[in-house]
Amino acid sequence: MIEKMLKYRRDLHQIPELGFDLELTYAYVKEKLESFGYEPKTYAKTGLVAVKEGINKDAVGFRADMDALPIKEDLNIEFKSRFDGRMHACAHDGHTSMLLGFAEYVSKLEMLNQSIVFIFQPAEEGPGGAKVMINEGVLKDYHVKSIFGLHIFPGLDEGKFGIISGPMLAGNAEFDFTVHGYASHGAQPQQGKDAVLAASGLVVGLSQIISKFIDPIEPAVISTGMIHGGDAKNVIANHAHISGTMRSFNKVTFDILKEKMLDTAKAVEIQYGVEVKGKFINLYPPVNNDHHLYNIVKNMIDKDAIVHIKPYTFSEDFAFYQKHIPGMFTFIGSRNTKKRIYLSPS
Repeated sequence: MIEKMLKYRRDLHQIPELGFDLELTYAYVKEKLESFGYEPKTYAKTGLVAVKEGINKDAVGFRADMDALPIKEDLNIEFKSRFDGRMHACAHDGHTSMLLGFAEYVSKLEMLNQSIVFIFQPAEEGPGGAKVMINEGVLKDYHVKSIFGLHIFPGLDEGKFGIISGPMLAGNAEFDFTVHGYASHGAQPQQGKDAVLAASGLVVGLSQIISKFIDPIEPAVISTGMIHGGDAKNVIANHAHISGTMRSFNKVTFDILKEKMLDTAKAVEIQYGVEVKGKFINLYPPVNNDHHLYNIVKNMIDKDAIVHIKPYTFSEDFAFYQKHIPGMFTFIGSRNTKKRIYLSPS
């Protein structure tokens, strides 16, 4: 089985695809599931679901994500990505391979007490394939009453399992602020309204919100990732744009962040004489592990392999399943310094 999963992973690694456009990955997974005797159904354009029915029709679900990232692979390996600018850099090829191996194993078992549903999901990296699959009825169609997911994690040593009850991963949103100023010659800045300077002030102001308005023991993040503005070196910019990500574990904190970010934008307008327009895009809710399912996982793992992790401010659309049914998400350690596998995930 390990050799089979290794082949699955290397095959999938060569055909990384993005979002919901997973035609090659879809065809590969579908062919494997059919070879195991399943009759997979399609959801969310390129998602697949297979079921092993048990005596009890209420099912437990197991989910793997299948999409890749728009990253160029520079590794010189036999199974390197065949598509320039696309790479399985977040281990979804590994997740898919493990679920295929599990599906094959379960297919050979005798009648189960409980039905098992295998969910192969697109678009975890965005815009959220889990939500689409749920909206199309994947949980109701198969009577899924609980769900398990995992993520390979180089922040833990190989052979370790990172588990936690309750909040595990943060909810996230993206923000965009556009600053409208007034252009003038760079030699006469007093005649203009400097959008780049105002945007710089906005970035500094946003970075101070966490320390001044959020409880120090409440995790939260505001990170500005991009800033663009201006048209020429010797012209005071009449426009600038900043964008970034914000994360927290509860709605109250999120609401405070948004309120203070908008207040900061208003202050920048007054200080620099510009106009600032802001927009927020809510993405994924927090991953919040069910305590009963946590205990099931904890009791099945060797005690020496368990790492009781703290919450992380990464985000995962597995959280959408947990808004409807109990769910448990687990980190699978992959750090191996001898093999130079030790980088933290993006």
